[in-house]
This record gives sequence, C-alpha cells and structure tokens, in this order.
Amino acid sequence: MARLRHAPHIGLLIYPHAQLAAVHGLTDLFGVAARLTRERLRTEDSVLRVSHLGHDMAGDEISCLFDTQAGREGEPDIVILPPSLGDPPGGDAIAPLVAWLRARHAGGTALASVCAGAFLLAETGLLSGRTATTHWIYAEALADRFPQIRVDADKLLIDDGDIITAGGLMAWTDLGLKLVDRLLGPTAMIETARFLLVDPPGREQRYYSAFSPRLTHGDAAVLKVQHWLQANGTRGMTVGAMAVQAGLEERTFLRRFSAATGLRPIEYCQHLRVGKARAMLEGTNKPIDQIGWDVGYEDPASFRKLFLKLTGLSPGDYRRRFGATRMSVSRSPRSDE
Repeated sequence: MARLRHAPHIGLLIYPHAQLAAVHGLTDLFGVAARLTRERLRTEDSVLRVSHLGHDMAGDEISCLFDTQAGREGEPDIVILPPSLGDPPGGDAIAPLVAWLRARHAGGTALASVCAGAFLLAETGLLSGRTATTHWIYAEALADRFPQIRVDADKLLIDDGDIITAGGLMAWTDLGLKLVDRLLGPTAMIETARFLLVDPPGREQRYYSAFSPRLTHGDAAVLKVQHWLQANGTRGMTVGAMAVQAGLEERTFLRRFSAATGLRPIEYCQHLRVGKARAMLEGTNKPIDQIGWDVGYEDPASFRKLFLKLTGLSPGDYRRRFGATRMSVSRSPRSDE
C-alpha cells in the first residue's frame, strides 16, 4: 500500500458536561477500525487520527488535550460533539466553542453531533434550514429553541454531508460506524461492527458508499457554494447561479469547482439529489416518482436511470434492501422498479 499523504483526522470536542464515556468509546471504536484496516491492508502507515479537543488550563482557547499522533499539526476533517450528561448546552459558557466551530466549518471541517450535542451545533447557526435529529426527549426543546431547524426525532442519524446529527444517547456507536464507512470504507465498517459485536447502522449500505463531498480542498469560493447547495437544495439550480454565489465568472467557477471537488457542478448536484432520494427511500412511504420530483427530477425515467447509475440499484431495489417501512398503498406493477 502506498504511504498515505494525510490520515483522516477526527476531533472529539469536550465541552462542559460532555459524556466522557462517549468520547472514550468513540476513541476506542476508531482505534479498532484503524487497527483492523492496517492488518487487512498489511501496512504500518497511519490510517486514522483521533484527537480530544477542549479548553486549555487557562480556559481561554480550544487546544488539543490528547492526540493519537501527538505533535502533528492540522485541523480535524471532522469534529464530533458528544452527548451531554447535564442540561443541553447553551449560554455564554459555550460562546467560544460556537465561534471555534463556525471557524472550523468555514475552513472545510465537517461537524457531527450526538444527542444533546445538537444544541451546541445549533448555536452555530449551521443547522438553520436543515433537518436534524436529537434524542426524542429533547426534540421539542430543540425545535422551540431553534425554530429554523426541521427537527426529525424519528431518525436515528441524518447525514447531510458537511453536517451529521445522531439521535439517542448511545447513537455514538451508529455515528462512529458511519464515519468509519465514510473514511475507511464499508469493509472497515463491517469489520469493526463485527469485532465490537455492535449492529451496523440498520440502513447502511455495504456494497457502495454514500456520497461524501470533498470539503478540505481549501478553495473558499467553492466551499461557499457547497455549503449553499447543502442548505438550499438543487432544484432548478444552474451553473450561472452557483457562479454568482461564488462571486466568480462562470468559466472560472467551472474550472475551480471541478478542480476542488473532482466533479462538474451538474454531477455534484446529481449526487446531492440522489443522496436526498436515498434518505426518503429509507425512511418514508412516498411513491418513488414523487421522491424523484421532490429532489428535482420532473422525468421519472431520468431519475430512475440516474439513481441506478450512481448507486448500482434501482430505487425500488434500494427501498426493499434498506427501507425502514413498506409501501402501504396500492401501486402499479412498475411503480417500484
């Protein structure tokens, strides 16, 4: 195996009353995943880096408290906000954390929360206009405190690319496996779940990976458009509108977007749409043609063809494999193909 240029870096943020059991549990889960991956690939190279982040002794700045690669520099690729054992975080005490999280996200770091950690994430404003989950007992409080968030406590995990929220207190195991799948691949995720005797996420793919947008490319103008698309959707989206959002001439935008993300803008939007469609197929009873329309496709045949191309399964096969529900309304013979 070729030497890795950059081992993915996961940071665990320790805030007041954060559940340390989740912090250490995730550290162990990622450690197992890294060891099993190195053994399978027969390499001594680092494949995953985990750090604990929190206030320094003076309480003024966020610093590294622990690092599996001590002495290494570099911002995390993903920061996780663990559950809280006290009241949901809020108030002046977390203001420095909120500013720090906003800065990391603006620089391309993905953010993830578990349980009441969603309140800290919501304080950043980054969940506004998005769907998020938390522990069912906190769902009403989160919706009341942040009315601009669509709270869906029926879902255990919501992956929005640059933002991931997980539900219950122990949902850190689901989030951990989700991130192993994203960073090390589905084989590593299954190996880790089997070793720890933990069920894999119930509707997690095994033979193909979910779209994970590239966010650490360093092009601020392109990153701005990526966050904008994630928050506002892609229905009716044009390259011209994206270029305006980026503040670039259209030809320059096309070149920089492709270089940064590895995809043309239209391909990127297709991946986002199919990602939204997969979530609907997993968790709703909506007819497939309606899902296609909802994510931006007026032609059902075009939607089905693209879905098959990007996932390897027809929408109907995907629902049969990963759906939490079954269609309870009558359908035409071809409605699930």
